[in-house]
Amino acid sequence: MALIRTDVRQRFAAALGASAPSGVGYGPPQLQPAYNLPSSTAGAGESVAVVDAFNDPNAVSDLATYRSSWGLAACNTSTGAGCLSVVNQKGKASPLPQNSGSTGWATEESLDVDMVAAICPKCHIYLVEANSPTIKNLGTSVDSAVSLGAKFVSNSYGGSQGANDPNFDNLYYKHAGVAVTASAGDAGFGVSYPSSSQFVTSVGGTSLVKATGTSRGWAETVWDGTGSGCATKAEAKPAWQTDTGCKHRTANDVAAVADPNTGVAVYDTYDQGGWLEVGGTSASSPIIASVFALAGAPAAGTFPNSYPYADPSALNDVTTGANGSCPAHPFRCHAKVGYDGPTGLGTPNGTAAFAG
Repeated sequence: MALIRTDVRQRFAAALGASAPSGVGYGPPQLQPAYNLPSSTAGAGESVAVVDAFNDPNAVSDLATYRSSWGLAACNTSTGAGCLSVVNQKGKASPLPQNSGSTGWATEESLDVDMVAAICPKCHIYLVEANSPTIKNLGTSVDSAVSLGAKFVSNSYGGSQGANDPNFDNLYYKHAGVAVTASAGDAGFGVSYPSSSQFVTSVGGTSLVKATGTSRGWAETVWDGTGSGCATKAEAKPAWQTDTGCKHRTANDVAAVADPNTGVAVYDTYDQGGWLEVGGTSASSPIIASVFALAGAPAAGTFPNSYPYADPSALNDVTTGANGSCPAHPFRCHAKVGYDGPTGLGTPNGTAAFAG
């Protein structure tokens, strides 16, 4: 669920020297203050996992370039913060899956690990690579991430809802005491799985722009590509979700930047030309997982997708924009004051809404 801006010229880091990239999207210097995050002081000792398919053989070196370019502490050194471990779907360092080739998954992996580094540079990162992009293999990767000790697991993929979703929930996505996030989708109004799962934090997308003259300094509207809506009856409504107009699980819970026109900077030399600008809810899911990590380990036995509902005033309420037409129940696809489908309760304003 990553979208690449093709009107932005890609450049290898060597062409920039020691300079931070410009003109290829937001990096840590923009994302951290936009969401009022304590990234320089919080997150040490926490592990964030991102689940993807196939292998990106340049993941470690590309992340090192991303970090050094933005002035983040070096990764994969004895003294660096936030080291990256690449493992297979069983949580083992070898054998890794076949290289991603032309599938595009390496771009997704670069986006995922870069966003964790941008938001929580002190966090350890697990890149869990499934053998192929099936729910069984990706879900097994989620379970392995949790077994490795990750309390925060991001899933930037999705497919059609189905009658077996409750079984998949119990097999792969129901992890009490772990913040499991999932992208809402990039096709506009509509719901995908696993973001429709009652046990995950469903993450929508916004357009994020500078806003001079405001106390925040930034403004957000609904990104028209984000998914949202009312899940099928297979997914029960969580007790903490009290919106009317949907008897089942409503997507989404929260949101973060996803519009490729206000996208994020990513470094990928395997199937891209270095620095590029990327959007999609593939960006917003690892961002939110990392904000959870900044807030600290979830309370045992709880489902962290409930946390924002306990303190919605600690979020930036997104009140404008839409991702489609839904006249019968406008909140499912139109922003409004308070809860709405496209952006849920809002976007991060610090970490208070993500602490158990």
